[in-house]
Amino acid sequence: MSSNQGNGEMTVSSQESSSGKSAGTQTQNEESFFLETALVALALTSMLLGLLYGRLVTEGTTTSLAFAFSIFCGGWLGFFNALRALRRSRLSMDALMLLAAAAAVSMRNFPEAAMLLFLFSLSNLLQRYATSRSRRAIGSLLKLRPEHARVRRNGEIVSVALSEIEVGEVFLVRPGDLLPLDGIIRIGASSIDQSPITGESVPVTRRPGDSVLGGTINGSGSLEVETTRLARETALAKMIDLVEEAQGEKAETQRLIDRYEQPYALGVILITLLSIPFFLLREPLEEAFYRAMTLMVAASPCALVLSTPTAILSAIASGARRGILFKGGVFVEQAGSIKAIAFDKTGTLTEGKTRLTDIRTLAHVSEEQLLAIAATVQLHSEHHLAIATVAAADKRDLTLSSSTNFEASIGLGVTATVDGSIVQVGNPALFGDNPPEEFKASLAVIAQLEEQGKTAVLVVQDGHPIGALAFADTLRPGARKVLMRLKAEGIERIVMLTGDNAHVASAIAAEAGIDEVYAALLPAEKVDIIRRLTEKVGPVAMVGDGINDAPALATSSVGIAMGAAGTDVALENADLVLMSDDIGLLSYALALSKKARRVLVTNLIFALAVILVMVGMILTIGLPLPLAVVGHEGSTVLVSLNGLRLLAFRPERKTSHSSRGN
Repeated sequence: MSSNQGNGEMTVSSQESSSGKSAGTQTQNEESFFLETALVALALTSMLLGLLYGRLVTEGTTTSLAFAFSIFCGGWLGFFNALRALRRSRLSMDALMLLAAAAAVSMRNFPEAAMLLFLFSLSNLLQRYATSRSRRAIGSLLKLRPEHARVRRNGEIVSVALSEIEVGEVFLVRPGDLLPLDGIIRIGASSIDQSPITGESVPVTRRPGDSVLGGTINGSGSLEVETTRLARETALAKMIDLVEEAQGEKAETQRLIDRYEQPYALGVILITLLSIPFFLLREPLEEAFYRAMTLMVAASPCALVLSTPTAILSAIASGARRGILFKGGVFVEQAGSIKAIAFDKTGTLTEGKTRLTDIRTLAHVSEEQLLAIAATVQLHSEHHLAIATVAAADKRDLTLSSSTNFEASIGLGVTATVDGSIVQVGNPALFGDNPPEEFKASLAVIAQLEEQGKTAVLVVQDGHPIGALAFADTLRPGARKVLMRLKAEGIERIVMLTGDNAHVASAIAAEAGIDEVYAALLPAEKVDIIRRLTEKVGPVAMVGDGINDAPALATSSVGIAMGAAGTDVALENADLVLMSDDIGLLSYALALSKKARRVLVTNLIFALAVILVMVGMILTIGLPLPLAVVGHEGSTVLVSLNGLRLLAFRPERKTSHSSRGN
């Protein structure tokens, strides 16, 4: 341990972090890229020297040496790539190009062999550059994670590696600093720029008691934050893991191409061999062999193979920069084919800031007593109604008792023992289909509150109703506008699935412009509706909070978790994660997916068309090998660059930013 007496801070040593390993990998990639660039440059220079010397002076040993060196530089990396593939019993595109170059050399067509391998190595270099651009999302995310944080330990401020900071420790954040970890503000207030994590462009104000996320940027205030998650468990760490996994997860189109790549490559070799007798019918052996090699170059599927990955990686990277996480290439494709969307209500279409609006007593208890009993039972529940109940009790400074035997019935309510009494808090379904006669008056109160568009629950003590609580939530600003935009962009059906009562659901649905409403649903019933909707309409996306809606998210074609920054269950269960609570991001995500699908189709059609046109020309008019090389490598580069355009994707209509819940 070393001490810096000048500033009163101490530095604690740590083990190598994962970001350090990533940096090492990045350095190796940069060195490899530099070598590849140098070889391409040498191949070009040597080829041009050979051509110029042969034209201006004379063809001879010097010219042959220049072309030989160009062939060596152009084919160096391809040779080792082909060798590695052959060791795995695979025939790569590198092997096909090397065979074609070797055939050209055997016919003493040195300039054409040099041009073939130069253009092939150049296209590989450009493809690698394009792919590296689309993978830079990981690098930009890693930059959001500082290696150390200033932590208060034993009365001193020490600089500690993030991997050594425990939950509960307090770290200090200066104005303009990156927040190193997730936590809760204990001292201080500031505006926080959450755009690196959630994509939100407007900073949000955070005060003592509010949660903050690692990787966000502090404004002008100084903060003391209590750590709530270890470095490997923060929202930023999970984002990095998700993007890395997504970039390794192939799309369906790519899987299909990969499946047929080997048979196709072997087919190209077979057709090349069979074409030699065909060409011999009208040409000498050397010309027939030359034509067959040209056919092999033209028919090679490089452009087909690369038509998908660059586009998919670019879409994933583009989304990640805006707080949209696709958990694999397959979901980029699937999200673009969605025909219907099912929304959960609370926290998705509504702001999710449920507040207690009514307290109705039904027995000899006061409002404060009723609220205290209900809050005690719900103290350990994460349901939004329970949180609102406890918040209302805190606001009134009520003293809560302790509870035991807590039990939650999903979609119904909770039960616990409070001061020797069994207390139940939940909707009427919690008490069975045929409740006792004494429930009649209380159920009438519940019905009255629900008719007002509120969510109401009954509080029952030892089997006797003692009161009712009512809650209200509001539609997100801009939600209706976003839903109308989704319909305009091709979504055929928008439905709401909620466990709330029909009165509340209908009121929110009418305000939002929902096509169909399904209320008072249990999680299993949401699954049934998703399945029926899929059979009737087609692919269905489910948008929810990732907790109560987990079964529906898993059943839908694409499960979408909204406002999931820091929510573990949402990150785990959804296929597409919107880190902020901006419902406008949903429109952006679906538009990005549709654009990616269009790019894939364009790339595939273009790549196939180039192959068919060149093969046709070779069989009819005799396309020269250099033109076949230019067409083959040019199409490969163009499909890569076309996919790369998704990095700069902007939807035709501006994404709404008025729907933020902050």
